[in-house]
Amino acid sequence: MITLCGFAVSNYFNKVKIALLEKNIPFTEETVMTKSKDEAVLSASPLAKIPFIRTEQGTLCESAVIMDYLEAAYPAPALMPAEPFDAAKLREISTFIELHLELVARELYAEAFFGGKVSDDTKTTVRRQLEKNIAGFKRLAKFAPYVGGDTFTAADCSAYVNLPLVGSASKIIYGEDLLVEAGVDYKAYMKLVGERPTVQKVNADRKAALAKA
Repeated sequence: MITLCGFAVSNYFNKVKIALLEKNIPFTEETVMTKSKDEAVLSASPLAKIPFIRTEQGTLCESAVIMDYLEAAYPAPALMPAEPFDAAKLREISTFIELHLELVARELYAEAFFGGKVSDDTKTTVRRQLEKNIAGFKRLAKFAPYVGGDTFTAADCSAYVNLPLVGSASKIIYGEDLLVEAGVDYKAYMKLVGERPTVQKVNADRKAALAKA
């Protein structure tokens, strides 16, 4: 059985968790925090990042790698199309969201969510980059009604957990949700995906974890 390691507040942990639930894969959860010095953690995730998984064959880290493994090892129900180019286009969306939106916006999280402080120079640089990257994202995303088209896919596992962070962080820091300001109307999308039982389960677990924090 697969063990999903990480914690329920993490967006990337929840990305993988949604996929596991959608694919009806039996799994257990093990709470692991970031920056662990535990050798058992480092042997599975050398940078102590989460999530990572334990399988009968060994461990895997990096959420994109885990998602590809799940799709290959448990092909039904599918979260990716069989046609290689169509599948690649969905991976393109996920990669764009994670590298060019969430990772950029993460520079704001210390002040937006954790009571820290971000320099004005960083805020200016991040805003400029986000505005450029969001314009690029608009060329890829379909929201028809799902982020990659008419079917819920692995790309939605990423979009659902990451887009609200980008929007919320920019709203807190700049006073406006840069996604919405750029014409990315993702609110209806969030409501649609949020109605899925698997996503409701993940959201409930996240809320419970936040209450304990």
